[in-house]
Amino acid sequence: MAERARGLLLRLRPWAIPALLLAAFELYARRASALGSDSLAPVSAALRAFVGAAMDGSLWQATAFTLGTAALGLLLGGLLALAGGIALGLSARAARMGFMTTELLRTVPSVALIPLAMLMFGFGVRMELAIVAFATFWPLMLLVQAAVRQVEPRLLEVSRVLGLSARERAFKIVLPAIAARLFVALRLGVAIALVVAVTVEIAANPHGMGYAMMIAQQSFDPALMLAWLGWIGVVGYAVNAAMLRLQRHVARRMGAA
Repeated sequence: MAERARGLLLRLRPWAIPALLLAAFELYARRASALGSDSLAPVSAALRAFVGAAMDGSLWQATAFTLGTAALGLLLGGLLALAGGIALGLSARAARMGFMTTELLRTVPSVALIPLAMLMFGFGVRMELAIVAFATFWPLMLLVQAAVRQVEPRLLEVSRVLGLSARERAFKIVLPAIAARLFVALRLGVAIALVVAVTVEIAANPHGMGYAMMIAQQSFDPALMLAWLGWIGVVGYAVNAAMLRLQRHVARRMGAA
């Protein structure tokens, strides 16, 4: 019994500081409300607003839009980054030719493309998808390129001796060799995709969790705004935890193989 209690305490220990911060914010917001301020809402009011949004379905609809758009943008940007990273990693000439273009474009903030994307695609999924794909493409491509450069040179030499085509070399030699690093890049890409998707919704796109939070703020509903803010944090944590679990599972399977 004592061991179970100790194990439970060990599992709950990481949540101690977040719980203290929430309790402190609850007290501060209640005190501010008592003094006549309506700019903040206590955590208890945010929880009630969260339940209301969950009951009327707006929570799930906005969450599905944001996650779906972020996933599609990450898929598009990730596939292009994988192809580009392998090409630049295997060919020193291609890397030299693409160096200046990469350095110029990867420094462009993704949100700076919102006006251009709005002119090209209007509001909705396509506009947000394009910006998420652009934001995730550059860091993922650089990570894939660096991983390809670290592939054992003798493996590539063997592939040349065997007369493998570029496609066969990529699928049979390069991808298995960089699989572990790809998951690290994928975790980074997931975080970037979610952040950019919410940012685009806050700035321009009238859909998703970011837009719902802005509507709550403009409607002077701090409880609902904080509920959305907390939910976005929970969704981000859950997505990252799922990716970490997937990475560990694949690493175990590859180790067993």
